[in-house]
Amino acid sequence: MNKLIATFFGVGYLKPAPGTWGSLAALPVAYAVLSIGGFWLLVNLTFFVFMSGWIATREITKEQEDHDPSYIVVDEVVGQWIALFPVAYGASRMSADLLALYPGWIAAFVLFRLFDIWKPWLVGRADARGDALGVMLDDVIAGVFAAIGVAALAALFHLVLM
Repeated sequence: MNKLIATFFGVGYLKPAPGTWGSLAALPVAYAVLSIGGFWLLVNLTFFVFMSGWIATREITKEQEDHDPSYIVVDEVVGQWIALFPVAYGASRMSADLLALYPGWIAAFVLFRLFDIWKPWLVGRADARGDALGVMLDDVIAGVFAAIGVAALAALFHLVLM
């Protein structure tokens, strides 16, 4: 069960770039969750997946030298969902069609991958922990940075159209 969770149902075994595949797989699942239960369901599910991913990652890596094997992508799913929070919240507040906000989805994906790969500042510090919590936290922080970027781009877009 831990491998199923950590690999996000096997997505982590896709090559090349399993982290990118994990982020991509998170998008249609987020769309389904948002369509079924809206923003708050996504928030609650993100917390649940974070906790499940942390436990699964801890169990899988406890006797390994590699604290962050590439096939563990549940952290990318959590981070990608966090990056989507501004889009999801905006859609729910404005009763907008989720797909009509596709530029926000694209920005969330690109910015999250950028911060996850680049690992600036707090992202890199979390990753350097060298434990299961660090595996999860670096993507949470990358997701927060990406969410801030998405919100900033949305605000800029709004200003340009005014």
